[in-house]
Amino acid sequence: MNIFDKLIDKLKETPRTIVLPDGPDQRVMDAAEKLTKQNILKVILVGTQAEFDEAAKAKGYDLSKCEILNPKNYADMDAMVTKMVELRKGKLSEDEAREMLSHGNYFGTMLVKMGKADCLLGGATYSTADTVRPALQLIKTKPGAHLVSSCFIMVRGDERLAMGDCAINIDYQDTVDKEGNVTYTAAEKLAEVAVETAKTAEIFDIDPKVAILSFSTKGSGKGGTVKLSHDATIKAQEMAPEMAIDGELQFDAAVSPVVAETKCKGSKVAGRANTFIFPSIEAGNIGYKIAQRLGGFDAYGPILQGLNAPINDLSRGCNAEEIYTMAIITAALA
Repeated sequence: MNIFDKLIDKLKETPRTIVLPDGPDQRVMDAAEKLTKQNILKVILVGTQAEFDEAAKAKGYDLSKCEILNPKNYADMDAMVTKMVELRKGKLSEDEAREMLSHGNYFGTMLVKMGKADCLLGGATYSTADTVRPALQLIKTKPGAHLVSSCFIMVRGDERLAMGDCAINIDYQDTVDKEGNVTYTAAEKLAEVAVETAKTAEIFDIDPKVAILSFSTKGSGKGGTVKLSHDATIKAQEMAPEMAIDGELQFDAAVSPVVAETKCKGSKVAGRANTFIFPSIEAGNIGYKIAQRLGGFDAYGPILQGLNAPINDLSRGCNAEEIYTMAIITAALA
């Protein structure tokens, strides 16, 4: 059974509705047709009926099972405007909210917030910022979460790995209040990424063995992000004592039993890690792309973590198959 078979079976048993806010884009319509014809998801497309009819006819798509919603004549727009103004706590006027809701990214996000849909997948035509910003402003972080992060699920044959954060957090700094007091440390943030990535891994049938990575193993190196990875390991173990989490570990110690026996004998993670936490986006982005391009892994993501509802972002260079698979992943998180 491949990575998607079980997710598809689960979604067919428990129907979910996804918003695809990018309008009558050929790739989006291709994915929407496939998702609805296979009865995997209910799909809401954002735009005018005429736009979709014309585009679908030109390419031969059947969108009859999709719901098409147009912000310009949406029946509950007044309620949506009111709710958005309330959520933004006086930062927007009603007119400003209405103008923002004329755009698919904000309109689609509010459909999720108001319970019309379970999740959203955008970014085929919107930038990452234009997909993530509405989510942060309107969906917001879930209780207990202090940041939004991301992970990639890496698949090669029957082998599955999780890697985070490779797309959202540039680095990790202490959060400081107006008086200069540290309210949430950099280590706590990285620890939160580790725990959230492990939870995401579990959705994809990965039994997470979490390695918080560094260029040092158990104090063998100094400087750089070594202390961050070391302290984050302690925090993550406190946050999720039931999980197998260890660090700081070099990558070879994390994956090679021989190296692990030499560098960190007795670790429950070293030598068999399958969930990798990077101390910066530089390391993470480079790491997952090496695995993808040289290691032959397929990369699924970025999967956003820490939000109150599943919102995910596509590359504007994506193809229809990537939209189809990321829609399944996004809905599986709901």
